[in-house]
Amino acid sequence: MNALNNILIASARAVKIGRDINRDFSFGTMICHITQYPRTCCPEDQLLVQMDDLYRNCMCSDVMLRGEYPYYAWTYFRRHGIELELTDKERADLKAGTCDFYTFSYYQSICQTTRAEEFGDQTGGNIMGGVRNPYLELTDWDWPIDPVGLRYTLNKVYDRYRVPVMITENGLGAVDVFEADGSIHDQYRIDYLRRHIEEMRKAVDDGVDLIGYTPWGCIDLVSMSTGEMKKRYGFIYVDADDEGNGTFDRFRKDSFYWYKRVIATNGEDLS
Repeated sequence: MNALNNILIASARAVKIGRDINRDFSFGTMICHITQYPRTCCPEDQLLVQMDDLYRNCMCSDVMLRGEYPYYAWTYFRRHGIELELTDKERADLKAGTCDFYTFSYYQSICQTTRAEEFGDQTGGNIMGGVRNPYLELTDWDWPIDPVGLRYTLNKVYDRYRVPVMITENGLGAVDVFEADGSIHDQYRIDYLRRHIEEMRKAVDDGVDLIGYTPWGCIDLVSMSTGEMKKRYGFIYVDADDEGNGTFDRFRKDSFYWYKRVIATNGEDLS
């Protein structure tokens, strides 16, 4: 926790230095947001998700956008024997170095329950997995696909902070087939991104101040979550395998041409 606290203080001080350089600069967060649902309507499941959402998704952004540790963080520290001492200067730095907008990554949602043994299938995920949500399909790596969850998340974070919001990561890790003619037909990736962009539109119509979207990623690279090259996210295929073998030549996937059109039309053409 002391390491995380040092990062948050350093971030606040960097924001303050940036503003001293140019008052017109704007600064944002970067939160790995893992949207959670209770698996059942059991009150204990609801409380579990509420508390875990605060600790995992809200604590760092609360500090970065509100300038102080929230009440539930101090309760968590006390219950887990964590001693965190802040000097008056550090408290002042956190207050002075709050961010201007909220940015986050979104790949999937998870379900949680206090009675996981009653539900067989588990799912994977970015940093953490959960209990299978029967209403959602899964990726090749058992990550739930939840476009509607993005709209829910955008509304949730905008309601909490009332600052502009930006999605800095969103994408589909999948096994892509390289055809003999050099083409890669990744319609599944196009479908994934289209559905999420459609939900972004709905969130904007809800009133969310959504200022940007950058999918993950533009080119295939080693997946951070699994350490595999075969788990591909990019619009551009790289000829390399998990052992580093290949020509490293690059090839445009179908999704490359599709997203190029999306950009050119500012999201109007999602066909």
